[in-house]
Amino acid sequence: MRIATYNVEWFDGLFDRKGRLFDDGRWSGRWDVTTAQQTEGLGIVFSALDADAVMIIEAPDSSLRRDGRVALRNFAERYGLRAREAITGFTNDTQQEIALLYDPDVVDAVHDPKGDDAVPAFNSQIEMDVDIDSHPEPIRWSKPPLEVAMRTPNGPLRLIGVHAKSKAPHSARNNAEAIRNAIQNRRKQLAQCIWLRKRVTQHLEAGDDLIVLGDFNDGPGLDEYESLFGRSSIEIVLGEGEAIRMFDPHAQMALGRRVGAMPTTARFKRKGQPYLQALLDYVMVSPGLRDKDPRWQIWHPFDHPDCYADQTLREALLLASDHFPVVLDINL
Repeated sequence: MRIATYNVEWFDGLFDRKGRLFDDGRWSGRWDVTTAQQTEGLGIVFSALDADAVMIIEAPDSSLRRDGRVALRNFAERYGLRAREAITGFTNDTQQEIALLYDPDVVDAVHDPKGDDAVPAFNSQIEMDVDIDSHPEPIRWSKPPLEVAMRTPNGPLRLIGVHAKSKAPHSARNNAEAIRNAIQNRRKQLAQCIWLRKRVTQHLEAGDDLIVLGDFNDGPGLDEYESLFGRSSIEIVLGEGEAIRMFDPHAQMALGRRVGAMPTTARFKRKGQPYLQALLDYVMVSPGLRDKDPRWQIWHPFDHPDCYADQTLREALLLASDHFPVVLDINL
C-alpha cells in the first residue's frame, strides 16, 4: 500500500463555495501562480502518487456553507484519481482542514476521535503550565488532529493526521515582540505535541498499528529557541526515555546530526533572498509496522532522482505547493 502526507498551500483557494474548481487565470493563494497552474500541477502530482490514501494538510474549508469533502471528490473526479473518497474530522475556522483522500476499493476509513479524562478529545482543551508559573493554561488545537480508523486488506490501522501550530512570530511589531511571540508559540506547540503523544501512547500500549503523519512545523535543530526547552516537538511525539517509540527515518537522520546534508520537505520563497528549505512533514510508524517492509520517500523535485528526471512532474511539484509529498510504501 501507498500512504502519503501532503501539505497543499491554499488548496481551499481553488474551489468556489459549491466545491467546484476555479481552474482559470485568476491568481491562486500561491505567489505568482494562477488557479489553472496550481490545479493542473496538483492533478499531475496526485496522479503520479497514485496513493491508496493521502493525508491532506491545508485541505479545502468545511463550514456551514461549504464542504471540503465535496471539493476533494470533485478534484478526484476531474483527474480520475482512484483515491476519490474523502473524510474530514473536527472542522476549524482557519480555512485549512485536515482531510484524508482514499481509495474506497482498497480501504475503509472513518473519522474515529478518541477522548477520556486522561487524554481529552482533540476538539476540546487540556490544562498545562506552559510558562512555568504554577498556573496551568488552557491549550487548544487551532486545527484538531484527524483520527482515522482504517480497515486494510491486512487488518485494522490507525492514522492521526497532524497540523501543529506554527512557531513563526506572525504580526510582531518589533524584534522584542517577535522573540516573545516565538517563545510563546513554541511553548504552545510543545504542549500540543505532549497532548498528541499521550494519545499515541494509548494506542501503542493497546498494541494498535499506528501512523502519525502531517506537518509539524518543527524539526530537530530547526530554530534557536529549541535550546531553551531542550527538545523539539518531533522528539516528543516519537517518544523519549523508556517510552515505546514511533519511527521516521528522516526524523532519525535529522536527530543524528546538526550539520551537513539533511532531508527537506518544504521550500519557501523569500523576497530578495534564497529559498528557505526545511524538514517539516513526517510519516511516523509504530513498531509493528516497521516489520512490514516500510519505505519512505520525499518527493522533492530537486532531491528525488525520479522526480527531477521527469520534467513535467518536477514543474508540477513546484507549482502545486510549497511543501512536497512524503510517501510511505508498506506491505499491508
